Amino acid sequence: MSGIKTTGEKRLVLISGRAHPQLALDIADELGSELVPTDSRTFANGEIYARFDESVRGSDAFVIQSHTSPINEWLMEQLIMVDALKRASAKRITVVAPFYPYARQDKKGRGREPISARLVADLFRVAGADRIMSVDLHAAQIQGFFDGPVDHLFAMPVLLEHVREQLDASTLTVVSPDMGRVRVADIWSDKLGAPLAIIHKRRDPLVPNQVSVHEIVGQVEGRVCLLVDDMIDSGRTIVKAAEALKAAGALSVVVAATHAVFSEPAIELLQNEAISSVVVTDTLPVPEDKRFPTLTVLPIAPLLARAIRAVFEDDSVTSMFDGAA
Repeated sequence: MSGIKTTGEKRLVLISGRAHPQLALDIADELGSELVPTDSRTFANGEIYARFDESVRGSDAFVIQSHTSPINEWLMEQLIMVDALKRASAKRITVVAPFYPYARQDKKGRGREPISARLVADLFRVAGADRIMSVDLHAAQIQGFFDGPVDHLFAMPVLLEHVREQLDASTLTVVSPDMGRVRVADIWSDKLGAPLAIIHKRRDPLVPNQVSVHEIVGQVEGRVCLLVDDMIDSGRTIVKAAEALKAAGALSVVVAATHAVFSEPAIELLQNEAISSVVVTDTLPVPEDKRFPTLTVLPIAPLLARAIRAVFEDDSVTSMFDGAA
């Protein structure tokens, strides 16, 4: 009696969008794999087209895209690639979005506002994504917006290793730039065995038109202050925090952040004399014109590659990236 035979071997497929091709190449190198050749183009009217030049049928596909500017174009390209994979009979599709698009719009602060982070999750789902992988989500609840597995990775181990090599923990104070980042800063302080300080911004009722004054809770005088955040966009918040720390007697200020959004005028602002150095990862592309002498860019590809391998081999991702690594 004859029957249908199958090898049963799974096949890992890596797809890259055009936003940050170097990151995808680095991930492929880490995995000892190659990117699927893809015909990606943008038509004259702005429409995006994507087609894969080889079969992806039955594969475990990972679509890598970094949501840098122009963010809407790269989001649309990733959605189109996911749709193409679905229609080409990929067995499982994972969206790899190291910097989750629209992550800051995660709740309604006022009436008539959207929850765009939820909308993005719905778009990925409708396009055909089975799971999402991201690094340092702006808000943990975004994991609940997607009806499927979400691998929330943490860049802290990558940044921590660099900080331990460069700074003396005995003179270090970890600083949260605002109340929203206190939990993350608290984990940093535990890992480094360093005290925690918090910058509290509030309006000064005695000074008209004064946006805020910075009150620092914690000991920073005579200390090296490590400001930790998930992203640096325009850089204004970080620079004001650094200036407040220096004014309070900090020896120096080092900034560590996962996502280097670096919108204008971040590059100019971050070269402030109050900041001695800035450390980020390359979840987003940091081209030469956005680099400056006091900036260090650490590779995120090894972390993402380990997570992709774990998902592909059905190993636990949480045990590797629980934020406590």
